[in-house]
Amino acid sequence: VQLQASGGGLVQSGGSLRLSCAASGSSLDYPLIAWFRQAPGKEREGVSCINRSGGSISYYSDSVRARFTISRDKAKNTVYLQMNSLKPEDTAVYFCAVRAVRVPGRTCLNSAVYAYWGQGTQVTVSS
Repeated sequence: VQLQASGGGLVQSGGSLRLSCAASGSSLDYPLIAWFRQAPGKEREGVSCINRSGGSISYYSDSVRARFTISRDKAKNTVYLQMNSLKPEDTAVYFCAVRAVRVPGRTCLNSAVYAYWGQGTQVTVSS
């Protein structure tokens, strides 16, 4: 599968962006789909994931909960990350990733379990 992330840009603090992750070469019908981000000098951080192991549950990092929403449009083979109330600390390169093998619960926020990654899209939030 090839993943293409888009939708990043420059936005003022308090603004919104919607990131898209489109799949080609395969359906996005994976048990795990996730968004990660990486700021300069920092480790890659799990932002949000959809885990279909035992249902379909969305997980969020504490830093984005109640501000970001992950969703999937099966017809468009695309996963979205709606980001509201953006803060300067949200500035990072955002990546999407998928995994074909199930893992339990919030493990889907662990970047080490993913083998398939899209290229990143830059999000910059100005204060």
